[in-house]
Amino acid sequence: MLKSLFIQNFVLIDNLDIRFDEGFSVITGETGAGKSIILGALSLVLGQRADAKSIKTGADKCVIEAVFDISKYLLEPFFVENDLDYDAESCILRRELFSSGKSRAFVNDTPVSLSIMKELGNRLIDIHSQHQNLLLGDNRFQLKVVDVMAENEILLTHYHKEFIHYQALKSELKKLKEKAIQTKQEEDYIRFQLKQLSEARLVSGEQEELEQEQEMLSHAEEIKGSLYKITELLNGDEMGGLQLMKEVLSTSDSLEKYFSKAKEISERLRSAYIDLNDLASEIDVMKEDVEFNPDRLAWVNDRLDMIYSLQQKHHVSTLDELLAIQLKYENQLKDIDSFDEQVDILSKQLDSSYKELLQRASKLSGQRKLAADAMSAQLVKMVAPLGMPNIRFRVDIIQKEEPESDGMDDIRFLFSANKNGELQPVAQTASGGEIARLMLCIKAMIAGFTALPTILFDEIDTGVSGEIADKMGDIMQDLGTKMQVFAITHLPQIAAKGKEHYFVYKEDMPDRTITRIRKLTNEERVREVARMLSGASLTEASMANAKELLQM
Repeated sequence: MLKSLFIQNFVLIDNLDIRFDEGFSVITGETGAGKSIILGALSLVLGQRADAKSIKTGADKCVIEAVFDISKYLLEPFFVENDLDYDAESCILRRELFSSGKSRAFVNDTPVSLSIMKELGNRLIDIHSQHQNLLLGDNRFQLKVVDVMAENEILLTHYHKEFIHYQALKSELKKLKEKAIQTKQEEDYIRFQLKQLSEARLVSGEQEELEQEQEMLSHAEEIKGSLYKITELLNGDEMGGLQLMKEVLSTSDSLEKYFSKAKEISERLRSAYIDLNDLASEIDVMKEDVEFNPDRLAWVNDRLDMIYSLQQKHHVSTLDELLAIQLKYENQLKDIDSFDEQVDILSKQLDSSYKELLQRASKLSGQRKLAADAMSAQLVKMVAPLGMPNIRFRVDIIQKEEPESDGMDDIRFLFSANKNGELQPVAQTASGGEIARLMLCIKAMIAGFTALPTILFDEIDTGVSGEIADKMGDIMQDLGTKMQVFAITHLPQIAAKGKEHYFVYKEDMPDRTITRIRKLTNEERVREVARMLSGASLTEASMANAKELLQM
C-alpha cells in the first residue's frame, strides 16, 4: 500500500507531504484544483517519462518520493535480482527532475534505470484511468482476468516451463536440420580433403625429425670426414689425444709418493681419460654409420615437400595444425553420418514434449471454461444494478491451432447492454461509461483471488449519478476491505463512502498560485460533501443530506 507521498517543486506544487491509510480513500476538489497534477507526480515516481516543463517555474530541481508497504507482494526476488535493498515495510521510490532535462530514479536510495522503476511501480499501483479502460478490449488482459479467476498460477507455471522446453527443442531441431543440409553440401569437399590428409599418414613430431635427417644426409661427406678426423686426433698412435692423456696420467701417478695432491690429480685425469676413450669409441662407430644415401635423401625431400605443400594449402605452419584439421574433418564426417540419427532422436523428444504441452494446455482450458462460466454470471449480477439491467455477458474461449506461451486459448469478452442485442466484442459495442463500470466490477472480482496493487480510480464515475453512483461507491468500499483503493471523484455518493477523505485545492499567494492537498476532518467532510451536492453555496438541506450520506 502507498503510505506517503512527498512532492517538491512540481508544476503548481511547491511542497507537499501527505500520509495515506489502508482501505478506501476518496480525493475530491473543484475542477482545476490540481488533482491531475498530483496524479501526474505519482505517475512520474512510478516510472513514466519526465518533462523538464513539469518543474515549478523558478526551481532548478523537482523531487517526488513515494513510500510503500510491500509486505504482501512477495517482491523480495525482484529486489535480489536487481541488486536492491529489500525492506518490506518501507520501500522508497524517488524521482528527481532537473531543469537541464536530466532525471534520476532511485529505489531505496539505490540509483536504478527507469525501466526497473516502471516494472516495480506497475506492481505497486494500478492507476485506472479512461486510457486503461482500453485494456478491457485487449485479449491478453481478458485472458489474464480469466486465469486469475481460475486460480491458474501453478498450472500456468508448469505449462510455461514445458513451453520453454518445447521451444528449445524446436529451435535445436531446426538448427540441426539446417546444419545437416549445409554440411552435406560440403560433404564431397570434406571427404576429398580428408582423403588427402589421411593418405599422407602424418605423425606428430615427424616434420622436425625429417628436417634434421635432411640436414644430415645433405652434409654426409662433411660429417663423415669430421668424425674421421676427430677419431684420428684422439686415437693417433704417436700424437693422439688419448696417448698423450695416458702419458700425463702415468706421470701424475709417479708423483703420488712425493706429492700428496697428485692422487687427486690422477683421479681426475683417469676420469677424463675414461670419458675420452668412450667418446672415441662412439665416434668411431658413428663415422661408419654415416653414409651418403641419395635414395633416402630424395625420399626425405619428397616427404617434406608433401608436408610443406599441405601446410601451404591449409594455411598453417605446423604439422600438428594439419593433424587438427584432419581431426576436424573426421568429426564433421561423423556428424554427417549421424545427422539422421540425431534428427530422429530430437524429433521424438519434440513429439513427446508437444504431447505433454497439449495435455497441460487442455488442463488450462478446462479450468478457464469453468471460471469463464462462473465469471460471466457473477459479472452480470454485479453490473446489472449499475444502470445496465439488461446486460448480457459471455466469455468465449476459442482454441488456437498451435500452443503459445499462455496456452492454446483465445479469449473474447462478448457484451450487450440490451436484452435482445447481439453479443459482440466489448471494445466494439460498449460505451466508455459501460466499459468503466465493467472494469470496476472485474477488478472487484479478481481482488478476492490475488494480491492486487493499490488501485487509484481516476474519475471512473464519469457519466453516472444517483443510485448508480451509490452502488459504484459500495463496490469500491467493499474492494477497500481487501486492498488499498483511491477514487478521484466529483460525486458526493462516492465521496461519502470513503474511509478517509483528501481534499485538493488551490491557494493564492501574493506572487503565485499553489496546489495543496489535506486530509479532511469529519466536520470538513460534511461541508465538502454538501458543496458537492449543492455547489458553492451551502444550505441547511445540503448539510443535512451530506450528514445522511456520511451516516453522521
